[in-house]
Amino acid sequence: MAPHLPPLPVETVLPALTDALTTHGAAVLVAPTGSGKTTRVPLALLELPWLAGQGILLLEPRRLAATNVARYMAGLLGEEPGGTVGYAVRYERQVSRRTRLEVVTEGILTRRLQADPELAGVGLVILDEFHERSLNADLALALCRDAQRGLRPELRLLVMSATIEAEAVANLLGGAPVVRCHGRSYPVAIRHLPRDPDGPPAEAAAAGVRAALRETAGDILAFLPGAGEIRRCAGLLEGCGDIDVRPLYGELPFAEQERAILPGARRRVVLATNVAETSLTIEGIGTVVDSGFERRPRLDPVSGSSRLELTRISRASADQRAGRAGRLGPGVCFRLWSEGTHGALLPATPPEIRQADLTSLALELARWGVADAGDLPWLDPPPAGALAGARELLQQLGLLDERLRLTALGRAAADLPLHPRLAALLLAARTAGERVLGCDLAALLDERDLCPPEWRPTHPVASDLLERLEMLRRGRGVPARLAAVRRAAAFWRRRFGCGAEPAVPSPPVVSRLLAAAFPDRIGARRERGSDR
Repeated sequence: MAPHLPPLPVETVLPALTDALTTHGAAVLVAPTGSGKTTRVPLALLELPWLAGQGILLLEPRRLAATNVARYMAGLLGEEPGGTVGYAVRYERQVSRRTRLEVVTEGILTRRLQADPELAGVGLVILDEFHERSLNADLALALCRDAQRGLRPELRLLVMSATIEAEAVANLLGGAPVVRCHGRSYPVAIRHLPRDPDGPPAEAAAAGVRAALRETAGDILAFLPGAGEIRRCAGLLEGCGDIDVRPLYGELPFAEQERAILPGARRRVVLATNVAETSLTIEGIGTVVDSGFERRPRLDPVSGSSRLELTRISRASADQRAGRAGRLGPGVCFRLWSEGTHGALLPATPPEIRQADLTSLALELARWGVADAGDLPWLDPPPAGALAGARELLQQLGLLDERLRLTALGRAAADLPLHPRLAALLLAARTAGERVLGCDLAALLDERDLCPPEWRPTHPVASDLLERLEMLRRGRGVPARLAAVRRAAAFWRRRFGCGAEPAVPSPPVVSRLLAAAFPDRIGARRERGSDR
């Protein structure tokens, strides 16, 4: 039973929401940030009679939000995560037999559906912050709706967001009711710069924070595009007076995340990525400084995979960020761009499915048994050309046959929560020693680079990967990134039973494993001794 808590705006629409789910089996909830939709709605729905003996899966787009939301809801019940409320994210899971509400990231749900299309024991799937339109979120909704139509008509679906094309989602869900909640927010004064700053985002954000420190009172939340910019900005703010500068991004340990989220004794400046834009609540914020940038995945035709590209945010994201300043009282948002630039921003963030690498999606479709992507219900269908290219690559990797069905190697690769290229790399390892090396390689290639941007390789054969393997072996690199790579490598070593001994970089083995992952990226040296 959820405890008695101060009322939040979303509670006024709970009767309409429960009626919609009970009667129609699906609903769309539009509620602003801070209204309580992420934490109050799932706990309230646990009490519904049609969920007796079944659980709820709550999807969050980011690991940081998923783990913190689960901890917060467990705390409301006076429990630790893994009791009534648990979570499952990549490399970490806290659940038990008692768990009825499990917070998961979107890729986790896709894997759960592939293993059990009926989602036995689950009565409701909630997709939160759906306006972000990640590739995995679109796929998860398509698979859930397909399962609901063909296998589990009693499975209920709820899509939630602060800003969303509600009618389009409702139509996809068979004409589901749209429930709207009006939030409780205060006016936010918007301040634009007279012209766009010339320097990098970190320098502009540091200048914006200094202005906010002079002109406002209370805690400040500054949005930057990534961890590198956050570290640079934090360095530039050293010596700014009696303040605590708190970074907040996904790679941080939980204790440091908590220091950023909770108020302290001194004035606080939280430097955050867009993890703080929606479902993650940061207490005490009255001022926002917005760099206006984020990083989005985009297919890089040179490398053949997605990379994070620095880009302007949308107007919808700018509104979300500004709204963070109006939670406690009238607030201020310093937008570090001109009014002219604001008018040119995209209305909303484009769906990732339109511009990302679709190789993983193509493998998931083959595993689901779909040869024609049009057989699934999509808000935005995958682009035909990009999907055809992804399937051609899967055939080169040996994961699909000529009829677009999974091969034996493809079935093994589909069981690994990795990009198909890296799954092929791991499966190409023949001996225990090669598997150790493969696990470390997969971790290095899958996680963020453990080297700072200015780093250049000095390896005698000019191999950046051999040098990174040596750095991993010796425990060198950007500390937070090194920890993430080590955690991933340890996960894969456990998965393949490799042990913990250090991998000895072997150029011939590394070359063969990389060739298995990147057969379309193999070149021939044009002349001896040349880099051409």
